[in-house]
Amino acid sequence: MSEHEGSYARTQAEVDSARVRFRRALSLMIMTLVAPGSAQLLAGNKQVGRVALRIWAGLWGLVVVLLLLAWIDQGIVISLLTSTGLLWLMRFVLIALALGWVALFADAWRLGAPLRLERKHRLAVSGVSGVLCFVTAGALFVASNLMAVQQDFITTVFGSSVVRDAEHGRYNVLLLGGDSGKGRDGLRPDSLTVASIDAETGDTVLVGLPRNLADVPFPKGHPMRKEFPRGFDCEGCYLNSVNTWADAHPDLFEGSDHEGVDATRAAVEEITGLSISYHVLVNMKGFASLVDAVGGVKVRVRERTAIGGIGSPITDWIPKGRQTLDGREALWYARSRVQNSDYSRMARQKCLMSAMLKQLDPNTVLLKATGIADSSKKMLSTDIPAGELDTFVELALKARGAKVSTVSLVPPEIKTGDPDFDKIRRMVAKGVERSEKQEKAPEKKPSGQDKGSDAKKSGAVESGSGGDPDQERSAQINDAENLDEVC
Repeated sequence: MSEHEGSYARTQAEVDSARVRFRRALSLMIMTLVAPGSAQLLAGNKQVGRVALRIWAGLWGLVVVLLLLAWIDQGIVISLLTSTGLLWLMRFVLIALALGWVALFADAWRLGAPLRLERKHRLAVSGVSGVLCFVTAGALFVASNLMAVQQDFITTVFGSSVVRDAEHGRYNVLLLGGDSGKGRDGLRPDSLTVASIDAETGDTVLVGLPRNLADVPFPKGHPMRKEFPRGFDCEGCYLNSVNTWADAHPDLFEGSDHEGVDATRAAVEEITGLSISYHVLVNMKGFASLVDAVGGVKVRVRERTAIGGIGSPITDWIPKGRQTLDGREALWYARSRVQNSDYSRMARQKCLMSAMLKQLDPNTVLLKATGIADSSKKMLSTDIPAGELDTFVELALKARGAKVSTVSLVPPEIKTGDPDFDKIRRMVAKGVERSEKQEKAPEKKPSGQDKGSDAKKSGAVESGSGGDPDQERSAQINDAENLDEVC
């Protein structure tokens, strides 16, 4: 062999050796990505490798168990994910996993002997190591942040400790839509609805109460009863004024942190005959943020609806037909009444509630958890305790596939200026009984004629003026056996 050939052979051997070292270094990185600890088990500290692999295998085992639990009983997983103690633990476990994984990547980089690599190979291996560290640790830090957001949301919004059982197999939740706009004294609930939810099936009855209901009564022994023994009969005092009046007289409500809501709750219990389990107060501006956070809400707009009006100019219109509304549009769809009555607005609000319930699926909530939690903190005030969250999340999942019926206390059945409260209680009891009978009866697919006749049975259709289609549609929505069919 000549000297030139020997020099060439040595150079080729060095090139081949450099490639082998480069591939080995990359392989150690890939092994650490796929099975953390395997690089150490192969080429480094075997004890560290065994511990890391056992942790990795244990985590995959935990994932499999959670998936099986979710398949068998979603409630168990929901309970785990709404436990503030577990969320706190998961935050720090995820941070520890991120730091541990980065340490394993750094050790795998060391085991790849970077100083023995050619410069370009050393730069490539270091770059791959940096990217893998950033991606894996970044993903775990993001997950930890989601746990922190969830924990903060639960502790901020669901801070009550009073747990109430279902009454006669139903949870009755008072939903208050409040508005603290310019020129308003405090946060005034303009939308008042009781959601009576079957604790087993999730079937729901929405009882809509007009905000202008007069002379509302209060239970015996309640401070408001002592002030207004003949009902809430002061000048300009209606159901939606109870909140602001009580908030202005906190001295009457010893031991209460939410005087206005507690007084409104007592009035609603006396009006409907239902025992209210919990309340949820929704700030309407926060509601707009929630709609934006989930990417909008799809509704069927029955009539072109004004944005603005009554105290402010009409700035735009929501067109008729199937629309995906953003937060601002959804807010005005729920509150606009420049073209028609409060009762038409109540009908739109019910359809909007139903649409949000159907469209807020678990995947959407998971993917947009941060935005939802942030907007919900601004939007929600409730006395539902954190310990009951799993119950209500599970009920919400059931309600997505269940029937929603409605009972609305509107003219001509109820004269809001001079209401018959005994009749109101009978209507509410009948609506709940009707819903429970539907659960037991075999489901029949109604025809268009059936839907019209169902609405007429309540006398609600006749409340439209002169056969106005919008009034008739609102009447059907306000007293519907299945809200999905008329929205």
